[in-house]
Amino acid sequence: MSTDLTTTPDVTSSELLAVVASRELAARRTVFAGIGLPTLAASLAHLTVAPQLEIVYESGVCGAHPSHLPETIADAVLITGAEAVLSMPALFGYVLQGGHIDVGFLGAAQIDKWGNLNTSVIGDWEAPKVRLPGSGGAIEVMANSREVFVVMRRHDPRSFTEKLDFCTTPGPDRALEEGVRPLGTGVTRVITELGILARTGVGRELTLVAVHPGVTVDQVRENTGWDLAVADTVETVRPPSDAELRLLREDVDPDRVYLR
Repeated sequence: MSTDLTTTPDVTSSELLAVVASRELAARRTVFAGIGLPTLAASLAHLTVAPQLEIVYESGVCGAHPSHLPETIADAVLITGAEAVLSMPALFGYVLQGGHIDVGFLGAAQIDKWGNLNTSVIGDWEAPKVRLPGSGGAIEVMANSREVFVVMRRHDPRSFTEKLDFCTTPGPDRALEEGVRPLGTGVTRVITELGILARTGVGRELTLVAVHPGVTVDQVRENTGWDLAVADTVETVRPPSDAELRLLREDVDPDRVYLR
């Protein structure tokens, strides 16, 4: 999919995804943020739609106030000024499993219609074309956050697939099939270069609810590897404003750590 459908020369794909994802965090209180686009989105939301947002990182840092963006979850810049730094057992046992995270923010290489994620391999497990980082804490984030947002840089049939090459992080539907009852509702929002997909909980598949300016419903369907459900009314996403872009470029990521 050509990116000129969703961006102008003045707005990159990373900026578009970060801005749109940040808006989805309005009125949320706690977010478990991964490194990369989730960090950009959460940091921008803290400056705009969610000033009370508490950002939690997998390294145990809660209420981070870094002077600049971390390059990894273990970056020392996260610790200075943080509200708390917890041990891994405390973070996962008390914070996540205790149900204290409103939104878990994840990325993935593949996703299916039920919100299951693959971050392990592309291709056959025994002889993969690409070997990916794996789960990290994503399984616990999926199972215990009240809801999960996913940001996908690519929207094509290989990434949005009928059948995952490997299920790294099962959503609640798949977990229930195995006799496991998670606390959360799983993936509720997927933000991509083409638009926004949403689902409301167990038994509901991802549905197209919004497209970016210049993108049609048919184009999103063509670039999705299953028969995509479409909402009765599909909205057009409001483009990033000058104010949002200025904050993102000058305050959130002036060193272009994650902006491309």
